[in-house]
Amino acid sequence: MHRVYIALGTNMGDRWAHLRRAIEHVRDFIQVDGVSPVYETEPWGGVPQPDFLNAVLTGLTDLAPHPLLARLKEVEWTLGRRPTVRYGPRVIDLDILLYDDLCLDTPDLVIPHPRMHERAFVLVPLADLAPDAWHPCQKQRIRDLAAQVDTSGVWRAEGRRV
Repeated sequence: MHRVYIALGTNMGDRWAHLRRAIEHVRDFIQVDGVSPVYETEPWGGVPQPDFLNAVLTGLTDLAPHPLLARLKEVEWTLGRRPTVRYGPRVIDLDILLYDDLCLDTPDLVIPHPRMHERAFVLVPLADLAPDAWHPCQKQRIRDLAAQVDTSGVWRAEGRRV
């Protein structure tokens, strides 16, 4: 079994329902044993759009990295995500952040997720969930990476849980 950390993001429609449904679907192939608090975050990438809800889940899977990615893409499709503008609005976005201590760089999959070490909307919920997790390529703990990014556009969503 492999320890994985998966980022969840949504900024269209009923964002809370999208997060809940994504977690339900992911449970088919990941034994989810932790979910971070949910954060409201400003969009990243320069495309005008609504704010996101972001969270991170962790669990165990027997899937190898590429089949795991394929299953996550199936969940996105099932929940209504369709190809659109890069960094544009989306019903759901599921990304592999960490997979054991793997550093993988292939044309269709990079683990740890590229630029995650620069993105507060990923690092803040990940640090809540697993502050002592290790970024195997940056050679730093997640809490230390989170302390190095600007978190001004990230705030905890209050009053609801996924």
